[in-house]
Amino acid sequence: MSDIDTLDLLLFSLSRAFCSPLAVFVQIQGCCICLILAIGWVFAALVRNREIKRIKDGIRLGNGFSFLCHDINELEHPYQVNLPRVSVVMPLKGFGEHNLHNWRSQITSLYGGPLEFIFVVESTEDPAYRAVCMLLSEFKDEVDAKIIVAGLSTTCSQKIHNQLVGVEKMHKDSKYVLFLDDDVRLHPGTIGALTAEMEKNPEIFIQTGYPLDLPSGSLGSYCIYEYHMPCSMGFATGGRTFFLWGGCMMMHADDFRQDHYGVVSSLRDGGYSDDMTLAAISGAHKRLITSPPVAVFPHPLASDLSFSRYWNYLRKQTFVLESYATRVNWIMNRALFTSHCYLSWGFVAPYVMGLVHITAALRIYIKGYSLEETMITSGGLKLVTCLAVCTISELLSMWNLTRIEVHLCNLLSPEAPRLSLASYNWGLVFIALVVDNFLYPISAFRSHFSQSINWSGIRYHLKDGKISKIERSKDTGPIYTDLGGKHLCGKKGIPPKLSFLSSLARSLAQWHQPKKFDS
Repeated sequence: MSDIDTLDLLLFSLSRAFCSPLAVFVQIQGCCICLILAIGWVFAALVRNREIKRIKDGIRLGNGFSFLCHDINELEHPYQVNLPRVSVVMPLKGFGEHNLHNWRSQITSLYGGPLEFIFVVESTEDPAYRAVCMLLSEFKDEVDAKIIVAGLSTTCSQKIHNQLVGVEKMHKDSKYVLFLDDDVRLHPGTIGALTAEMEKNPEIFIQTGYPLDLPSGSLGSYCIYEYHMPCSMGFATGGRTFFLWGGCMMMHADDFRQDHYGVVSSLRDGGYSDDMTLAAISGAHKRLITSPPVAVFPHPLASDLSFSRYWNYLRKQTFVLESYATRVNWIMNRALFTSHCYLSWGFVAPYVMGLVHITAALRIYIKGYSLEETMITSGGLKLVTCLAVCTISELLSMWNLTRIEVHLCNLLSPEAPRLSLASYNWGLVFIALVVDNFLYPISAFRSHFSQSINWSGIRYHLKDGKISKIERSKDTGPIYTDLGGKHLCGKKGIPPKLSFLSSLARSLAQWHQPKKFDS
């Protein structure tokens, strides 16, 4: 043992320690997490694949419009004239590289019933206001659309305020209201498919969908893609789900007019997250949330999405768990907080241990040490092999689900540019898996202890799960949003070029001085 370098000795000691019963349990647990994710994505892929088969079968049987509806007779005039009126409310903030394309996909829907589009902005100074006005001038005689200035929110998040103002202005005869984020790229038949499900089952409280992230090439964009992928299996059920995504929610208009289940009051009085609040109401009143298999939407991420902007996005996602509407909702959020943090670091730890095992084995090979000298067994490499097999299975399952969802999106939007998996870098996907799961607990604890968040230049403070204070300043806040790279100010600025470590250090400093670091 005297011939072994001190660093090598430390390395071999760690490798032996990582073969202890507790360490073996942690590594086997990591393998199980990989396999559970892989199995979940397999079932999600089966649901999406059934819809692909249905569309192809319809085309083969002569229904060239099966991407719009199952039965071609539904396109006949007697059926179309009886379709219910739908109001589409779109809360806007800023203007980015993909917004115009997304808005065009929304207002050029092939829904045959009465349809109105309500764009809602905070003020005329928002860059989105001018962009929407120009867009609507192109379609002024073709679509029923208008833009509304909502003003500043005082009791809830600006997004919820915009949504509620939009609901107040919707047509009195609207039967359904569809809330869409400005980063949702609709398919021509999306509104028709959602409405058909609502008509078929009046017990549905909310219909929702989920985005298919299209990474732009940066590590930050792949981390966001990886962050969303585990949730995608909860939306690929083909029916009932407990998940809800605020980017696409269709509801009964009367639920807002009459404030059923306290929908309006819960959102208006301190609401921070629209989807978490509505999901809590759904759970409390045993209401039904569904996600049809066609509700998957291409979501191109900003071409200049930096790692610091990914970190800001993750902060806002973990902060959502600090808001709640009821005691039961608080308990559920704490359970999600605890389990997600445990599973995230439980996922990362085996890779750290595996790296130690591999490095130790390489040092033995390079230096020519004997196993007797190092007292290392082959158990570490066996665990690494097991983890590698499970990781490859997980990545293959993720690749397969993404491939099927890309194919489904291409079928649902035959006129749009074809999506492809060719640009996906699966090496970066693996790195993103580790990085995102390592950072999630850090972000979650940061959110828990701060109880405040800067969202698009507005700082929200929570108390007892609801917004208690809103701070605005024209001199603070980001120039860009996190995912779409949208300009939030009238004039374009230069995005801050922060390294991840700088961004993380800056965020940790906010624990003590939140106002100082808003800019």
